[in-house]
Amino acid sequence: MPALLAGVLLLAVAACGGPESGSGSGGGKGKRKDKAAATAQGGQSEAAVTITPKDGAEAVDTSGALKVTAAKGRLTEVVVKDAKGNEVDGEISGDGATWTPSSHLAASTQYRVHAVAEDSAGREAAEDSDFTTLTPQNTFIGTFTPEDGSKVGVGMLFSLRFTRGITNPDEVEKAIEIKTEPPVDVEGHWFGNDRLDFRPEEYWKPGTEVTVRLNLDGVEGRPGVYGQQAKTVSFTVGRSQVSVVDAKKLTMKVMRDGKLFKTIPVTTGAPGYDTWNGQMVISEKLAVTRMNGDTVGYGGEYDIKDVPHAMRLTTSGTFLHGNYWGGDAFGNRNVSHGCVGLRDVRGGWDESAPAHWFFDNSMIGDVVVVKNSNDATVAPDNGLNGWNMPWEEWKA
Repeated sequence: MPALLAGVLLLAVAACGGPESGSGSGGGKGKRKDKAAATAQGGQSEAAVTITPKDGAEAVDTSGALKVTAAKGRLTEVVVKDAKGNEVDGEISGDGATWTPSSHLAASTQYRVHAVAEDSAGREAAEDSDFTTLTPQNTFIGTFTPEDGSKVGVGMLFSLRFTRGITNPDEVEKAIEIKTEPPVDVEGHWFGNDRLDFRPEEYWKPGTEVTVRLNLDGVEGRPGVYGQQAKTVSFTVGRSQVSVVDAKKLTMKVMRDGKLFKTIPVTTGAPGYDTWNGQMVISEKLAVTRMNGDTVGYGGEYDIKDVPHAMRLTTSGTFLHGNYWGGDAFGNRNVSHGCVGLRDVRGGWDESAPAHWFFDNSMIGDVVVVKNSNDATVAPDNGLNGWNMPWEEWKA
């Protein structure tokens, strides 16, 4: 009997002093088991989680209203999702006391918040909250160029025009993300309060793929006026074509991928109607269009209903276009009202005409540089012509 009792005692000691306890290699199989033990032994967590706005709140502002805090503990997990399961990015502060979203929330959207904190003993406390953001009565969108999926020239800017004047430009610009492959720094510049253009320091490299994410839904662009746009736009940069017009020599040298591709005789603005100098980007191509002097302040001086192969260079009305009425002016005299003219035929049917050739070999976003004209340099907001602004000024 004593021997049997000794055996039972020995078994009990082995069970209590085995690898599941003490400081041996098996001591503590993970943080969660420790937390469970601490909760069971020490009771409720001292950590307190507070979610603002409160559960069930409606008409919540899209910026500045959402915040999660922890008292007597540290936040360890915060998950915020909309009804579709899209997660809101955010960051827990270094001391674990607060969590704030990285950007604004979407309007008219229901969100669910789940937050967890732990106290110094590792005991967890959790809170959940559902709320709905406001439905704005006044909204804005941004109309953009180039179109989604387009192929463009190396001078193309991504340009946004807003339907309402923006008084919170930093918030709007922060909601626009541009990624490129290969990577390049792209910066935005505001022209007034309703236009925002983006470009790199130099012309795009051929083959660059550009993706723009417009996360404007819920951005308060001006007091009480919110964006309603959530869209991704992509475009690809094609080959490089930069054409240099010399207003004195009356020639245009078409440079393709840095090499001379073709030289074309031209006519530019006559004295008093000089063509702008500077870098201009083709923003529109029209196989045929009407040009009326009334629309650009030259009332009664001309009205040509069938101008062929027209490519817009400025908002103010500068085009590079086919000209069938200029006689022998091309390469000899400047006779236009400020446009760059290339020889063409009425109806534009002659494929051998320089204007026809250039139209077929150009794309939106190609660059036309005019030099040696007697006029000033074109303004950077007159068309997609931001290349005429120095980079440091553009970024400022």
